Amino acid sequence: MEDLSWLESGKTWFIENGPAYAVDIIVFILLLIIGKIIVGAVCRVADKGLSKADRVSDLLKKFALDSLRKVLWVIVLMVALPRIGIDVAPLIAGLGVAGFVIGFAFQETLGNLASGVMILLNQPFKNGDFVEAGGHSGVIRELNLMATTMTTGDNRKIIIPNKSVWGGSIVNFSTLGTRRIDLTMGIGYTADIAKAQATLHRILKSHKNILSDPAPVVEVVELADSSVNFVVRPWCATADYWPLRFELMRQMKEEFDKEGIEIPFPQMDVHINGALTQSA
Repeated sequence: MEDLSWLESGKTWFIENGPAYAVDIIVFILLLIIGKIIVGAVCRVADKGLSKADRVSDLLKKFALDSLRKVLWVIVLMVALPRIGIDVAPLIAGLGVAGFVIGFAFQETLGNLASGVMILLNQPFKNGDFVEAGGHSGVIRELNLMATTMTTGDNRKIIIPNKSVWGGSIVNFSTLGTRRIDLTMGIGYTADIAKAQATLHRILKSHKNILSDPAPVVEVVELADSSVNFVVRPWCATADYWPLRFELMRQMKEEFDKEGIEIPFPQMDVHINGALTQSA
């Protein structure tokens, strides 16, 4: 006859422990359901709060909500798992050791992640801004927690680790509504300074994209080796900067030619000593 002692033992265990174990399973399931409701409610409240904040970007909002949801679920599981006999203390200790090992192995990645969070919090730029960062200049096209993507003026795509972006200076040329154009224009030493200055003022005053406030500056800035240099500093809208800069360079050359104002090139005067020439 087949040995059925194991069946009797199982029956005895079920009679003695089954009801209590069933209650623990039911409580475990209820805790998960209640936890899901609480997590959803907290995340909805956080979502509404972040949506009202002006300085919170969509990426930062998504990152914050995902992180909050994961943390809350970890708390829910830590409360629920002991109900079915799972001790979470060794699990927590194991996660601590694993976290140390992972952190050491991926310190560069974590550095980029931390820098990405700082960029999102401080928002030094946004998509579409022309910036100088990480040793490159270009228009920001995409920002995530690991890297920043920009395109250069000659249409090259550059992906820069966030650690390099946040670890250096960031120059944003698009944040403010106006920019100053800094130009230098030289005339010959024999040219009329007052006439050249008046011509430059006339060029700036006649252009519709040059702002009257702040007023343009046209002054002699340097007595160079071959020229008297003017500094020309008009203000314009940021979007007009490059087209206006190119146009002004062309107009200044054309107007100086019309007015007969010399635009010099590097020159050197050589004086020959007469005595030395005769002896030679």
